[in-house]
Amino acid sequence: MSSFFLNDDAPWHELGDGIRRKIVGHTPELMSVLVQFDKGAIGTPHTHDAHDQIAYVIAGRFECEVGGERCVLKPGDAFVAPRLTRHGVVALDDGATLLDQFSPRRDDYL
Repeated sequence: MSSFFLNDDAPWHELGDGIRRKIVGHTPELMSVLVQFDKGAIGTPHTHDAHDQIAYVIAGRFECEVGGERCVLKPGDAFVAPRLTRHGVVALDDGATLLDQFSPRRDDYL
C-alpha cells in the first residue's frame, strides 16, 4: 500500500444497495475508509466483535443509531461505536459520505 492516498486515482468499490467505499489507508492496527451512500441507503445495524469504529461525517446527513440511541449527524459530526456496540445509519442526502476509522484494521475489506 502506498504512503499516499490520491482520491482522484482511487475508484469506488460498489457494495450494492446504494453504498460504495474506498480504502484510504491502513496499518495492522488502524484503517480509514470512505463510504458514500445514495439518499435512503441503509447501513444495516450490526456489531463488530473485534473492531472499534469511529465514523466522521464528510458530506450529507445521516440518521444514526448507536447502542440504542438515535441522532441526526451532519458534516463535522461523528459517532463512536466500540466493539460489540450495535450501530447503523440511514443516509438522508444523496452523496452522504462517512470517513470510517477501524481499530484494528478490517482484513475482510482487503
